[in-house]
Amino acid sequence: MMADDTMGPRETVGLVGGGVIGAGWAARFLLNGHDCAVFDPDPDLARKLEAVLDHARRAQAKLMPGVAVPEGRLRIAATLAEAVADADFIVESLPEVEALKVRVLGEIDRAARPEAVVATSTSGLLPSRLAAGMAHPERLVVGHPFNPVYLLPLVEVCGGARTDPAALDRAAALYGRIGMRVLRVRKEVDGFVADRLLEALWREALWLVADGVATTEEIDDAIRYGAGLRWSFMGTFLIYRLAGGEAGMRHFLAQFGPALKLPWTRLVAPELTDALVDRVSEQSDAQAAGAAIRDLERRRDDCLVAVLSALRDQDYAAGAVVAAHERALAGRAASPDAPPSEAPPSEAPSPDAAPVSTWAGTVPPDWIDYNGHMTEHRYLQCFGDATDALLARIGVDAAYLAGKRSFYTVETHLAHRGEAHEGEALAVTTQVMAADGKRLHLFHRLCRAGDGTLLASAEQMLLHVDTAAGRSVVASGAVRDAMAALARDHAGLPRPEGAGRGIGRA
Repeated sequence: MMADDTMGPRETVGLVGGGVIGAGWAARFLLNGHDCAVFDPDPDLARKLEAVLDHARRAQAKLMPGVAVPEGRLRIAATLAEAVADADFIVESLPEVEALKVRVLGEIDRAARPEAVVATSTSGLLPSRLAAGMAHPERLVVGHPFNPVYLLPLVEVCGGARTDPAALDRAAALYGRIGMRVLRVRKEVDGFVADRLLEALWREALWLVADGVATTEEIDDAIRYGAGLRWSFMGTFLIYRLAGGEAGMRHFLAQFGPALKLPWTRLVAPELTDALVDRVSEQSDAQAAGAAIRDLERRRDDCLVAVLSALRDQDYAAGAVVAAHERALAGRAASPDAPPSEAPPSEAPSPDAAPVSTWAGTVPPDWIDYNGHMTEHRYLQCFGDATDALLARIGVDAAYLAGKRSFYTVETHLAHRGEAHEGEALAVTTQVMAADGKRLHLFHRLCRAGDGTLLASAEQMLLHVDTAAGRSVVASGAVRDAMAALARDHAGLPRPEGAGRGIGRA
């Protein structure tokens, strides 16, 4: 049996295969702070990995602009054994050729540490068969992601006949920590869940092209202008429940169920003749209109970020996963790595005190207004995110909020000092001006990261409240002590220029 433990917060991940999926896995792990060693015989591996990482960094900065977690370290391994020898978690992402995967998974099994979990990215091959060459099949799990792995949160997790449930639990826990929505497949089945659905759609789409009913672009339009929009947040069954009206799914099935007997679909693939391959390829080329693959990938990522951001605002479907992961990353970035000191807090300010780094990000294109620079409400967003990071630092986390205690902002004075432009790296530092148990007085400075130019400042007064009673109360002991400690440390800092200033005063 596998050891019944959980992996630590920072893992060493060995990746075998650095193609589209393997590189996407590397990007997701690295951007969540995990070290990665990648092996692939492709001589162009380093360049391809960096291209995917560039896409991932760009997407992450747009999706979570105020979250800055130090990246893990990337290493290109010369051999498979070198990539997996020290790994806590191993990911195989080779082509969907069963014999190849069986052979390579056997090699991984022999080279890996006994306690390492081995995950295959297969999109549909059975793990019981893939484990045929492994001496330790109990550690093999399926972790099937979706492209781009660094943005789409779904991962299907499935075990084989001899997989230890503890290995599945360890894999699921790690996937959760890197911001993924784990779908545990209840039964080992070819294609798992998502690909069986995708294959049915793909086969019918090929028939529509083969029969001359529609072109590749028209089929894509039928999805992206219609059902695809609602699929992204409600899926199939919930949408059909709505189609049943107040009577729900039972009424929908009674009304539309008989249509299932009509011979509308074939659900078997057409023969991929040379003529059909040519037709699909030519129509796809025309649809792409000469756009380079990297340009299409960036457009895809930008649209996914927009959809995920909108769903995050609703705290629904994939957006709820993004929101929870963003909170976790912000808390990790704000919390010091060192364990808290057992010594009582000092009453004297620290001689090394400095304003706290609370936010960092890059200005995305959709933050730019008609004047060509960052629009005004985004400045407030940066300062609001900085305040949240400071609150996380002093202990205002999900558990604290669940106790019906929080801080409300009662006053904000924002002053614009310069202009931020698309692509510029920005950073916020925060100084605690005063804290008395109920009130928290902050001063934020937003600067251009490259040269330190001050672009804006925000002075805020926060009040600690009992959210159930709707009144101000003194913060709990640990949070109150953390507030006081920061206020003491910052008491010796110079008073920021503009602090206490009224509107319209120079």
